[in-house]
Amino acid sequence: MSKNNTPITNNKSTNIQIHPSSFLDDNVQIGKGTKIWHFSHILPYTKIGENCSFGQNCVVGPKVTIGNGVKVQNNVSIYEGVEIEDDVFLGPSMVFTNVINPRAFIQRKDEFKKTLLKKGCSIGANATIVCGVTIGEYALIGSGAVVNKDVKPFALMVGVPARQIGWVGISGNTLEFGENGVAIDSDGRKYAIIENEIKVIGY
Repeated sequence: MSKNNTPITNNKSTNIQIHPSSFLDDNVQIGKGTKIWHFSHILPYTKIGENCSFGQNCVVGPKVTIGNGVKVQNNVSIYEGVEIEDDVFLGPSMVFTNVINPRAFIQRKDEFKKTLLKKGCSIGANATIVCGVTIGEYALIGSGAVVNKDVKPFALMVGVPARQIGWVGISGNTLEFGENGVAIDSDGRKYAIIENEIKVIGY
């Protein structure tokens, strides 16, 4: 798609929906079933997967890759250097950075640090993700938290700076471990802590 300011709604082949107030630059790829709502801007060489949703006033790119099934709420900017895997949730007004020591009068585009959000993780409203970190699969970052270091899979993180206060399951529920060291989530999955990491051990 190139400079597309026309809504695409219920297209039988793609079912892509783009609000007429939003704008797509050259060399943008959008997957089937993805929806982009009001006042958003997708910058060049950005790849967005299938069945994603972008709320009002989102800016994405340039050169950002986003997986399938990603939900981005209102007022989120996803900058170059950020990579997002499948099924990630980004809460309203959460923030990414891409330079550790920005100055208005110094160009540091060659110093962008990679930030990776792995499959199924969730970032709460108004949280800040400082560049250069990896957030593990299905981790949950609480609202307003500031993440400045890597986050383990399934970790529950809160505070400034963010600290781990527990574990969550794939469903997003807090895991409670019994005397046998096993937690059973509401969806029936069983979890255990093995070498200080969460493992799914069955149903």
